[in-house]
Amino acid sequence: MSSPTPLLANLNDEQHEAVTLPPRPALILAGAGSGKTRVLTTRIAWLIQTGQVSPGGVMAVTFTNKAAKEMLTRLGAMLPIPVRGMWIGTFHGLCNRFLRAHWKLAALPQGFQILDSSDQVSAVKRVIKAMNLDEERFVPKQVTWFIAGSKEDGLRPKDVQARDENTRTMIRVYEAYEEQCQREGVVDFAELMLRTYELMRDNEALREHYQRRFRHILVDEFQDTNKLQYAWLKMFAGPQAAIFAVGDDDQSIYAFRGAQVGNMAQFEREFKVEKVIKLERNYRSFGNILDSANELISRNSRRLGKNLRTEAGPGEPVRVYESTSDFGEAQWLLEEIQQLHREGMPRSDIALLYRSNAQSRVIESALFNAGVPYKVYGGLRFFERAEVKHALSYLRLIENPNDDTSFLRVVNFPTRGIGARSVEQLQDAARVSGRSLCQSVGAVTGKSGVNLQGFVRMVDDMREATRGLTLREIIEHMLHASGLVDFYRTDKDGKERLENLEELVNAAEAFVTQEGFGKDAVALPVDEVAAVSAPQTESVRQELAAAVTPDAETGEIMSPLAAFLTHASLEAGDNQAQAGQDAIQLMTVHSAKGLEFDAVFITGLEEGLFPHENSLSDVDGLEEERRLMYVAITRARKRLYLSFSQTRMLHGQTRYNVKSRFFDELPEPALKWITPRNQGFGSGFAREYQSAWSRGSGMGSMVGAGRVEPRAPAVVPRAPSHGLRAGQSVFHNKFGEGVIVTLEGSGDDARAQVNFGRHGTKWLALSVAKLTPVE
Repeated sequence: MSSPTPLLANLNDEQHEAVTLPPRPALILAGAGSGKTRVLTTRIAWLIQTGQVSPGGVMAVTFTNKAAKEMLTRLGAMLPIPVRGMWIGTFHGLCNRFLRAHWKLAALPQGFQILDSSDQVSAVKRVIKAMNLDEERFVPKQVTWFIAGSKEDGLRPKDVQARDENTRTMIRVYEAYEEQCQREGVVDFAELMLRTYELMRDNEALREHYQRRFRHILVDEFQDTNKLQYAWLKMFAGPQAAIFAVGDDDQSIYAFRGAQVGNMAQFEREFKVEKVIKLERNYRSFGNILDSANELISRNSRRLGKNLRTEAGPGEPVRVYESTSDFGEAQWLLEEIQQLHREGMPRSDIALLYRSNAQSRVIESALFNAGVPYKVYGGLRFFERAEVKHALSYLRLIENPNDDTSFLRVVNFPTRGIGARSVEQLQDAARVSGRSLCQSVGAVTGKSGVNLQGFVRMVDDMREATRGLTLREIIEHMLHASGLVDFYRTDKDGKERLENLEELVNAAEAFVTQEGFGKDAVALPVDEVAAVSAPQTESVRQELAAAVTPDAETGEIMSPLAAFLTHASLEAGDNQAQAGQDAIQLMTVHSAKGLEFDAVFITGLEEGLFPHENSLSDVDGLEEERRLMYVAITRARKRLYLSFSQTRMLHGQTRYNVKSRFFDELPEPALKWITPRNQGFGSGFAREYQSAWSRGSGMGSMVGAGRVEPRAPAVVPRAPSHGLRAGQSVFHNKFGEGVIVTLEGSGDDARAQVNFGRHGTKWLALSVAKLTPVE
């Protein structure tokens, strides 16, 4: 066997100590960017090369296929032996391997199949139908989560506590589902874990065999283990097992998935860990970034404790930007990333992070309008999210009942007893008659026909009820009347989906403001819209003109609803980064874990948003939010930007925000405020500036320190009349800087024709689309 010396040559002292530990239980606190994967793989290679264990005597478990593949690849480069047969993989992957080997003992067919998430929902749905239960009361997806959650807690149907009649019924479904899976020879993901655990627990000979075999068990991301996974590990770990647990309690951010950060402290106690090794040298970030992370996380009380350090020097300060509105924040983000790109930084090395998915909409809009390619990592662009597409489909049916694509999308969502067979009959009838699906519902008989007619009647009622309402009111009415709000209120992931639907209201409100519609513009019926182009008296023309606008591309007169739907379609289909294209990375902080970028922007740092309002009354929740912020900060390699906004559109209303408490927990010497520190609500300038923002104004930029630095344009106080003049330079938060060509009207009817250069010349209603004079 060759000497292990080359393996250890480039390790720092902490890494060397961890890799060469004697065979005993060990806890490795691996800070962000400290080389934990290198330590894990080198530890395995060192154990094998020094003859302490054979390749078959090692088990290494992690959480993702990507991480498992990377470990195998690195080991393959380190060792002159085949590594594919080693027990290295995810929890579920290793359970699958175990059960394939012991299928008889596990009471499974040799060729058992694994249900993916959608297959599992379908299987549960069949059980619910067979039990003659109401699917609207016992929604298959929710019952599936109940079953999965029970299994992850190690509970079979007999072990689940029946708190009420509803729970008792779901326990019966769980029981029937298990019988159906056993009969069909299938298992779901949670069953892989639970059945492996139970087999090891109940079969002493099997347990002793594996405990003798695996003397070295290595666990990656230990802080993310849940109750069942920790119990599973203890089944494989015999009295002499050397469990090498690597993790970072400061990066435990998955409590909502069942992860228990306390497993690390519990492991230290139960396995009598003699020494905790801390990997604190960071190879990713500069000092100011790490100082910020260290200072912030030190406020958490229940942590094992470590302090990241670097030899790369302090680097640039952490830049903090305070905006007066979310639109201003988005414009600043745009200007900064464009400047970074001009300086040579690839777009793919720039990440924009946010706490909630709904926040991406304003940012996406700014990037879209500027023609900057972007990619939403680990998720969908705002207008492509399922709940948003459902809502847009209902709006399209209000605008045009003969839109068959939208009809098919929502005819049975939320479920209303219209199955695939009913839809097929309807499509056949429509094909024969040459009419739309909506026009053909009368051709379908029986219960299916009644349900289809009920759906059409519901859409007709929405259309009638929203006649003459503003765009925002139309959307709010539709969200409730369609059943979308009630459906997502009972959905496991419904809170985030409801936030996205609320953001759709914000999008509509912003669209009306930015496009220069009248403040109370209504979605007129098609015949009224068409009438605008016909000869009218001046008073009628002005009244209707305030409620419609020409389409920017075709000049067609459109109602606010029709124009907004066109806008949504364009944003959904344009600016999508192609595979391999250099694009800005957008993602939630949760999605960013494990990634790193040259420049990171953490946006929306306001109380109630980040930290999230749900955590503010709970110590554990607040500590998890702080860990989430710690993860966000430590994604940055070279530059870190933090931003917050004095006002933000929520639920279609302008909300006034307080900056996040996290700013008070960061080291002041590491920060550089690139907006005036006195820009709080206390100054007269800020009050006027904030007031302008809350009505829809924008922001500009200034030249400072030899480069473009964002700032707000100078605001000129205005008299009760708009105080603008032809030839004056003004700023609009969507179209940027422009020059007033013509002014007409007065009071609430005042309008300006403005030349915005690359955006062209636009007519704007001054009562809505406020223009900020630029000195």
